[in-house]
Amino acid sequence: MHELIAKADRFHMNTYARFPIVFAKAAGTKVWDVDGKEYTDFLSGIGALNLGHCPPKVVDAFCAQARQLGHVSNLFYTKPQIELAARLGELGGGRVFFANSGAEANEGALKLARRWGKTKFSPEKTGYITALNSFHGRTLATLAATGQPEKNRLFEPLPAGFKHVPFDDIAALAVAMDDKTCAVMLEVVQGESGVRPASADYLAAVRRLCDERQVLLIFDEVQTGFGRTGKFFAFEHGNVRPDIITMAKSLAGGFPIGAIIARDEVAAAFSPGDHGSTFGGGPPVCAAALAALDVLNGERLVERAATVGEYFRARLEALAEETGSIEEVRGLGLMLGLTLKSADARQVVVALLDKGFIINSVGDSILRFLPPLIITEAEINAMLAVLKEVLEA
Repeated sequence: MHELIAKADRFHMNTYARFPIVFAKAAGTKVWDVDGKEYTDFLSGIGALNLGHCPPKVVDAFCAQARQLGHVSNLFYTKPQIELAARLGELGGGRVFFANSGAEANEGALKLARRWGKTKFSPEKTGYITALNSFHGRTLATLAATGQPEKNRLFEPLPAGFKHVPFDDIAALAVAMDDKTCAVMLEVVQGESGVRPASADYLAAVRRLCDERQVLLIFDEVQTGFGRTGKFFAFEHGNVRPDIITMAKSLAGGFPIGAIIARDEVAAAFSPGDHGSTFGGGPPVCAAALAALDVLNGERLVERAATVGEYFRARLEALAEETGSIEEVRGLGLMLGLTLKSADARQVVVALLDKGFIINSVGDSILRFLPPLIITEAEINAMLAVLKEVLEA
């Protein structure tokens, strides 16, 4: 392991604060490093593995398609892409564009919204409003959309046209919105700033305001989609439907794909040549995504995320009572955050890694839990027993 890490340090760009572990194989909720140590995964590749590691039906679908047709240009049709577009279009109520990641999906949604504003209204209707503490990606445009100065300050000047307002504050949004605003982009649950859900009343008020001001509403469901929060899409908790939905992460069970769904009128703003992707919607990854949707529905994992998520949250709240070291527990389904009363989050993560459990820290005091939707109550209890020991220590 040490030799491999030394090689990585020699040849990788220094963009990740990696833990000194090299993983070699995985299955379900378990991961093993090159030395054979076993870990239970409560992070899911930061929410990219809702079905767990290497789900057999998804892997089989990917491999079978790769042997038959691996890649052709998007100047031609392929059956897996058509079938996946139809499945997603029916779910999201619109037309679909395929990308390779969440950042690409968000970038495409921003382009579509601006094209819509300029075409339907005026050349000046090009502005965006996003939330403070949001995270939408690391391309220049999605970094400009991200409401975290510590992430985007180093790359200024960023693309113009973005305003950031407090999250869950409809008054601030109303003041910021003007005739130049073409879209509002929001996460229903802010993930990278510590698992902060928007209130249902706020989401409904945003929808009304966008309708009144002729502004598009984009929901970034990259981390929250595909059952993570106990609903297929997180916006279903508020019974509010956006004009554009972006998604990625767990769409293909961990294989790289992103997608945009836009209602028909909005999607019509794009014409051939306005947007594209060399690898977006390739046959193997679309076959994997179709299999992932079948597993998600066939094994009722969305419903499982809701019920097991309730159990997990109740146990975290009990832990808060027992230890006195937890300030708040929040989240939806199996997307949960825990704020510590001290700035020890990173140390807690390291201590749990040593004990064989993978969790995540956000900032100095927040722990984030994004386990596979197949996580068991027994695995939750085992992790929490160790977490209690660590917090008390």
